[in-house]
Amino acid sequence: MKSFAFVFPGQGSQAVGMLDAWGDHPAVAEVLNEASDALGEDIARLIHEGPKEALALTTNTQPVMLVAGVAAWRAWLAEGGAKPAVVAGHSLGEYSALVAAGVLTLAQAAPLVRFRADAMQKAVPVGTGAMAAILGMDSAKVIAGCAEVTASFGAGSAEVVEAVNFNDPMQTVIAGSKTAVEKACEVLKAGGAKRALPLPVSAPFHSSLMKPAAEALREKLASVEFATPAIPVLNNIDVAVEIDPAGIRDALVRQAAGPVRWVESVQALQARGVAAIVECGPGRVLGGMAKRIAPDLAAASVYDPATLDETQTLLSTLS
Repeated sequence: MKSFAFVFPGQGSQAVGMLDAWGDHPAVAEVLNEASDALGEDIARLIHEGPKEALALTTNTQPVMLVAGVAAWRAWLAEGGAKPAVVAGHSLGEYSALVAAGVLTLAQAAPLVRFRADAMQKAVPVGTGAMAAILGMDSAKVIAGCAEVTASFGAGSAEVVEAVNFNDPMQTVIAGSKTAVEKACEVLKAGGAKRALPLPVSAPFHSSLMKPAAEALREKLASVEFATPAIPVLNNIDVAVEIDPAGIRDALVRQAAGPVRWVESVQALQARGVAAIVECGPGRVLGGMAKRIAPDLAAASVYDPATLDETQTLLSTLS
């Protein structure tokens, strides 16, 4: 079998009932019990019943997406799935990847991502920050447009907008103060972007406005014991594999207020020789991105028993 990578999705892929198709799979039930114990609440009920608005709250979205990714991972292993050559995660998904690699336990990671979510929400008052997806424009032009808009407010202004998620060659997410993001959408559309879509999020994730959250996370992570990865983890702040636990901590801190370099991450996975990208967790968002970044990579998903079987079959054909 040729080598493959597992990648874990972040916020945006959550859905009420996203684990229902697993039924009473023991590995999934075990994950739900572990996470519920660690968080002191019934995570299984929240995922099964929602409501959608509750799942969309950042303080809930981050833990439930961690749980969904780890549940699919554990089910994959329980059903005899081979271990990937490398793992990675999009934004929050990096925590799922670290659990899969044995760096963190689920009991450590669940409260950690809830802390991260709370810190991000507190960093910028609700309604003052924003994010938008810019479609159909080269990322270099998006970066230049954001710089132009930020400069237009004058030195020392609190208005700022930055490119923060490099999702595929023609999709870049921007974030910052609400006023600056709205202006940037206008400027970028006038400059040739096909669309500028405001995102339904409660904070400007991965922008420099998240620095207070990053510092709070630094203090929190200092008290968490990290193990050496059993599987290489490619982080998206440096697009690098870090082995030293102190280096992994530092990358997680900088990731909170730094860009998600997903285009480069997929290219780096391909450069490591992987033939397929397997999205582990709900949805097919990362698989779609991977195909737009590196069309010759095979893409698959593991989010229920059917897709698990499909992925095992696909990987066996890559031998």
